[in-house]
Amino acid sequence: MTIFWGLMIPFIGTTLGALCVLFIKNELKPVIQKSLLGFAAGVMVAASVWSLLIPAMEMSDHLGQLAFLPAAVGFLVGIVFLLALDRLIPHLHLGSEESEGPKASLKKSTMLILAVTIHNIPEGISGGAVFAGLLMNNSKVTLAGAFALSIGIAIQNVPEGFIVSLPVRGEKGRIKAFLYGMFSGIVEPIGGGITILLASKITPVLPYLLAFAAGAMIYVVVEELIPESSEGTHSNVGTIGFSLGFILMMILDVALG
Repeated sequence: MTIFWGLMIPFIGTTLGALCVLFIKNELKPVIQKSLLGFAAGVMVAASVWSLLIPAMEMSDHLGQLAFLPAAVGFLVGIVFLLALDRLIPHLHLGSEESEGPKASLKKSTMLILAVTIHNIPEGISGGAVFAGLLMNNSKVTLAGAFALSIGIAIQNVPEGFIVSLPVRGEKGRIKAFLYGMFSGIVEPIGGGITILLASKITPVLPYLLAFAAGAMIYVVVEELIPESSEGTHSNVGTIGFSLGFILMMILDVALG
């Protein structure tokens, strides 16, 4: 049950964020939206470094000066994986009028949800990889550290769940907007569970899985979150949000891990 709740915490964060669409009438001001996107980016970058890349290299100490190799390979594969999803799945980023991926006759709300779903896949993989290390009694992974990662992702999922539900509300109403926003996060526990199953079968691949999740998360940050938080006016607000998110996740990981 401990592992189950560890994987569910990020999904609960998304659900709480989407729930806000039932009670808050007004659209988010651009300044607030930019700060929240920047905050999410900061959390993801810090989680990628402290919760994923550093443990991946520590697990490869036996390789000596080549301890970086599994982390580097996994990181690059994670980048390529998200790049492929970007090309193969039709989606629409917040604030954009032009969809990405293959052409499809999907509604704008559906395309927005698909964009966030792509975003959530690496977060699910990262949680699964860390809890897989815990199940395999890896000395570099602690229960507190694994939950620190889950809590950090959940914190940034709260505003994300709300932000993605808002555009859907005008097209489909409050209830459907909540459901769409909530289910955009279901890929996180599913992805985490699949990752645990894979990692438990092939123990030596764990450092690669951790780095893979880090690469996928960094791709999302650089390709999506940072551009959206810095475009137009008040770009410094996104930078401040990034700094706060980074510091919070760093504190969580170091203090609990």
